[in-house]
Amino acid sequence: MIVFKTFLKILKKNIGIVALYTVILVAFGGFNMKTSDNNMNFQDSQPSIYIINQDDHFITENLIQYMSKQCKIVKLSYDKNAIADALFYREVSYIIRIPQGYGDDFLNGKNPQIVIESTGDYESSYADMLLSRYLNVANLYQQIYDDGKVIIHKINETLALQTDIKMATQVDTTQLSQATFYYNFMNYSLLAGCVYITCLILSSFREEAISKRIAISSMNTKKHQLILLASNSLLALFLWLIYVLLSFILVGQVMFTVHGLFYIFNSFIFTICSLTLAFLIAHLVSNKNIINGIVNVVALGSSFLCGAFVPIEYLPDIVLKIAHILPSYWYIQGNEWIETVETFHLISLKPFFVNIGIVLVFALVFIVMSHVVVKRNNG
Repeated sequence: MIVFKTFLKILKKNIGIVALYTVILVAFGGFNMKTSDNNMNFQDSQPSIYIINQDDHFITENLIQYMSKQCKIVKLSYDKNAIADALFYREVSYIIRIPQGYGDDFLNGKNPQIVIESTGDYESSYADMLLSRYLNVANLYQQIYDDGKVIIHKINETLALQTDIKMATQVDTTQLSQATFYYNFMNYSLLAGCVYITCLILSSFREEAISKRIAISSMNTKKHQLILLASNSLLALFLWLIYVLLSFILVGQVMFTVHGLFYIFNSFIFTICSLTLAFLIAHLVSNKNIINGIVNVVALGSSFLCGAFVPIEYLPDIVLKIAHILPSYWYIQGNEWIETVETFHLISLKPFFVNIGIVLVFALVFIVMSHVVVKRNNG
């Protein structure tokens, strides 16, 4: 009981550190919530285009009407410099030049060409797709029919066909993405909080005055270590509970689903691993002045390498290969799996439990190593 009271006394003096890492998690988690797009509907964008029409034909007019419905037509002065400036400053992304005689040449099967200028960005690509779609349909009907009016009717009839896009999944992918970001970032907060506080507390217990009192007491070393481990377990559990409760506030309804339950379970297993790692580091470090450096190396380093801050798909292959030797990688892989799965069954759960198993193996290794270090220090 004396050991536990001493633990609480030291923890109380450093409660600000716990608050700091909690604020960091909330700040970054909240920022991600606001910057995420909450609209799950598909919306067509309207690229800005400019049309230079040098032809006077009903075929040409129909083409312009079609592009006007799909794009935003920008009005510019017919000046070479003005057009070049409009492209450069992205006032327009796509310019269509229809040459004189285009309509007649088209009906006569001469395959006339439309001159295109573009910025090369996604808007111009979309405009180019729309124009190609029209021309492909027009060329098809030109080869079948001779009457221009019939061709126009068939073109408009075909292009009027629309495909309704429906979401095949009932899962809110936006909230899942937010939850994944939050729980991935929790990797840093859990590791930093556990390592810093645990190292600080255990180093305090190794101070000369306290260590001598422990040495002359009737308590054996094994019992003393178990009490410290249990006390630090309460700290880790307290941190985990705070972060989980915050996820319900920041992420939202998805935390009340099966996906949310898996996020929570995955983070709980990682909390156990974080605690055992912190306990090992605390027995290896006796100097309080280097604790901040240890936190930066362990928490920041693993977070950057394993995808807590930067999405895994953006990390180089060499970095991911290195990350495999860290428990954070397998924890984050578990979160990424939760985001992608829609239905939970025995086959789909296999990758998740593999990740969980690897994290638990890391925890077991850290416990064994801690025991070896303690035995060596007391031997």
